[in-house]
Amino acid sequence: MAKLEIFQFPTRADNYGVLLHDPETGATAAIDAPEAGPIQAALAEKGWRLTDILVTHHHGDHTAGIGALKNKYGCTVYGPAREAGLIQGLDVEVKEGDTVSVGHADATVLDTAGHTRGHVSYYFPDEGVVFVGDTLFSVGCGKLLEGDAATMWRSLSKLAALPPETAVYCGHEYTGANCRFALTIEPENEALQARAAQVAENDAKGLPSLPTTIGLELATNPFLRASSPQIQARLGLEGQALEDVFGEVRRRKDRF
Repeated sequence: MAKLEIFQFPTRADNYGVLLHDPETGATAAIDAPEAGPIQAALAEKGWRLTDILVTHHHGDHTAGIGALKNKYGCTVYGPAREAGLIQGLDVEVKEGDTVSVGHADATVLDTAGHTRGHVSYYFPDEGVVFVGDTLFSVGCGKLLEGDAATMWRSLSKLAALPPETAVYCGHEYTGANCRFALTIEPENEALQARAAQVAENDAKGLPSLPTTIGLELATNPFLRASSPQIQARLGLEGQALEDVFGEVRRRKDRF
């Protein structure tokens, strides 16, 4: 039985913040800290007190609020060991296979490098939820800013192997733009067509298309579908290594 309450809210231009709360212990964690104000407002709205921040990677749009939040709440900051020197206020360095607890709920740390050198994700198996920062997006993935296609493909494959019903919380809401690109890669994908229509409806209503699920991403996200014969044929990469197919999809998105 799930223990955590999860509250998602918009912050910055296109980030989404997330709070996790264990009602039994009162422990409350923020996934990343894009900016302090919206996180404090969300805490006040829910009547929760921040005890932890789980950082996915060092970029400022995920860490800018750490200092103010730590000063106000005295919370413990967890983050990737490989980026320790780049994250303000880091208390606990984590790496692949480590366990991080929010109250009675335990997360396994996954190394999901590629967007940054030390990017991590937090997978709560008993809750059926994973927090992926900027590694995986709804119908997309992060840019290869500090890694290569092979590294990112390994990270995405690790996430893709999670149970299909796993809920996926991403750092940004780019679903509409991602759908438009995805349809240039796999226009015949009926699941993608249906999803793009639903996302357009959500956008028109000002509603997020997050969280997503691993299963939905496997069906519609071209960055996870390098094994698709249709995608390989469209790219002229039939039978090539999956990381190379992925890499070409990523290059095309960079130019889109």
